[in-house]
Amino acid sequence: MKIINIQLLVLLVLLVITSCSNNEEGDAWEGLEDGKSTLIRDLAGDTNGSMSGQTPGKTKKGFDTFLFRFSDRRQIWIRNAADSAQYLKTKDWDIAFTGPYNSEVYVNKGSYEFNPGYGGTATSSVVKIDKPYAEVDAAPSDQEFAASEINKIGWAVNESANGWFFYSLDSHIMIAIKNRTYVIQLPDGKYAKLELINAYQGNPPTVTNLNWPAPYLTFRYFVQTDGSKNLKTK
Repeated sequence: MKIINIQLLVLLVLLVITSCSNNEEGDAWEGLEDGKSTLIRDLAGDTNGSMSGQTPGKTKKGFDTFLFRFSDRRQIWIRNAADSAQYLKTKDWDIAFTGPYNSEVYVNKGSYEFNPGYGGTATSSVVKIDKPYAEVDAAPSDQEFAASEINKIGWAVNESANGWFFYSLDSHIMIAIKNRTYVIQLPDGKYAKLELINAYQGNPPTVTNLNWPAPYLTFRYFVQTDGSKNLKTK
């Protein structure tokens, strides 16, 4: 009888642990699925990169750029000159993740000198809207896209900046800005909205550990495939 009771107790403990683990995982993604948008969870960036030579198990090096295509969720790595020649100047990608921890995001815009696709034929543009993602129902006017001066979406030095996160020079931790949405005119002329949510594994609500696994990008987007400016997702 005692053996059976011990086995039962162990089973109950395991069930509680599993339940708690599942609840924590569920909470991290709660409210992000809307049935229309595409949610990308923990997309691994260049996890071998490091800003410091003191990072355990890593050597100091830059972070390889990768491109992302909304239509099929394809991640395209730019590791060498051959990759650059094959992909960068094409319309086969929508956004690029570059810079430290792949945190600097560009749309595919061939006319901007520092864009990964510089010299290509893509003419994407992006507008920042300081509203919750679910409340952005339509793309801005063509005039607003034409007037936009946003070239890079990265570190926001203040509330009015165009970036998607704040960065603490004390803790060296990124904090995503809430209720900030980017509307993009894609290389094929269609419209999309994008919310950049997190750069840390597991989409934690807060990060206090400098060595928390990164970059693991969480973001969501919606592409209006009929060519209209309707971006309703609720």
